[in-house]
Parts: sequence; structure tokens; C-alpha cells
Amino acid sequence: MEGILCVNKPEGFTSFDVVAKMRGITGVRKIGHTGTLDPMATGVLPLLFGRATRLCDLMPRQDKRYTARFSLGFTTDTLDVTGRVTARFDRRASAEEVEAELDAFRGEIEQTPPMYSAVQVGGKRLYELARAGREVERPTRRVTVFSLSLSEFSEETQQGILDIHCSKGAYVRSICHDLGTMLGTGAVLTGLVRTAAGIFTLSDCITLKEAEEKKPLPLLPIDAALRDYPALHLDEKQGRLFANGVRLSLARLEEPPTGRCRVYRANGAFLGLAEPDGEELRAVRIFPPTDG
Repeated sequence: MEGILCVNKPEGFTSFDVVAKMRGITGVRKIGHTGTLDPMATGVLPLLFGRATRLCDLMPRQDKRYTARFSLGFTTDTLDVTGRVTARFDRRASAEEVEAELDAFRGEIEQTPPMYSAVQVGGKRLYELARAGREVERPTRRVTVFSLSLSEFSEETQQGILDIHCSKGAYVRSICHDLGTMLGTGAVLTGLVRTAAGIFTLSDCITLKEAEEKKPLPLLPIDAALRDYPALHLDEKQGRLFANGVRLSLARLEEPPTGRCRVYRANGAFLGLAEPDGEELRAVRIFPPTDG
């Protein structure tokens, strides 16, 4: 059993909980995922089965899209509504004020990972240190927010919704917290839905309940995650050589690629990823066909 299964992660589950649940459903031990979601979050969580786990660092797109609910007026130690309240604020903000501050979060920005996060510092997960009552210096990271818009805001309740398209590694909780700091109102994340992870969207997902009921599971093939790369088709001989790690002469290929590409043999079997290296085609990652 190998391939990709997109699950709509339910609230209250960690990403590892979903992996563990799928191991129980399928009996497959080798399952990974492509990006952690906090327990309170729901949405797109692509799971990788079998040899597909080797895709983690190869996907051409690692961007994410979110619908984030937030509330002004207070802050918590976790930066979301699940944490302990650390401060309350009397100041109220208008929709125009919220909108005016959003531009500071668009484009390439610096973020400090929250203490309640899975980032490792000194060999320890930050959330482990936070639960022990310790706060440590965290290195900032550069992330990109491709788009950020305020889709709803109630001046009466001081609650709103942000639509965010960002790079891998961006913390939506931190965006909400920092927005509250700039407004002088405080802010926490109150709900989060990941609507897309790379090329996968909510329409590609099934629920855990559906996974328990569907036989067989609707796994996507390994190369589905790589479809942004152009395809290169080799003849039988070239395909055998490539599958054995042999570099191929670009001059001998019918349509030499100009960049990274998906490689297939004549019968359509996916062989892996490759890219030009000088005058040769170099394998980036080989997925030998299961039929030999």
C-alpha cells in the first residue's frame, strides 16, 4: 500500500494522532505527513504511505492556505484560545484599523516561533520547555505571506476572519498575536482551517470516519504530488538504465528537459525525479517500479 491520502484533520487531534489512527485502520506502519497542524486546527493533512514518505523534501510546492478566526481583547500563553489568559485589554479597534495593520504582515517577514510549538531548541521541543515553565530565546525565521486579507470583522464582538496564503513554516498564531500587539488590543487565534497544502485542497480530503468505511482507500499515486514538474518519457532501455542509477546523455533523449522533471518509462510507470547536470540527466530520487 503506497501513495498519498489527504485527510481533513478533525479538531482535537494532533497530526501524529491522525497518523496513528490511519496505521490502525490500514495496518500500514510506514506513514508520514507533510506538515504539522495544531490540535485545535482542522483541514488538509496529506498523509504519505510506503515509499511516498520519500517525497517530503521533494514536493515543488510547500505553501499553505488558511482561514483563521481571531478575537481581540486578550492574550494567552499559547497565542490561541486554548491557552492561559496572560492579559486583557480595554481598547477596541475598528475594521479600518485592523485592515491598516495587515500590510505589515504581507511579503517576507521575520517570525519568532511560539513557545508552544514543535520547534527544537537545544534538542528539546519548545512546547516541552513551555510546559515545564521555561521560556528560552528562539531564533527568528524568515517566512513569506503571499496574501493576507480580512474577510470579516465585527466591531461589536471584536472578532474577525483572516484568509492567509503563506510559505511553509509560517505561524498563523503569531500573525494574530502580533496583529493584536500592533493594535494595542491583544489578540488570539480562535479557530483555524487549513484549506490547502501545496496542490492539495479540502476537495481532495476524506474524513477519518470515511477512511474507516472506504475499502479500498482512495490513495493518489506517488507522482500526483509532483505534477507541477514536467514529464519526461524514456524508452525501455533508457528506463532500465535510469532505474539502476545510470546517468543518461541528454543528447540521446528525444526531448531533453531544461529543469527538474518527472521520469517515466515507456509503459507509463513512474521512475522518479531527475534534472540536467552538465550534459547528463542526473537522478534526484529514484522510485523503482514495483513490477520490476
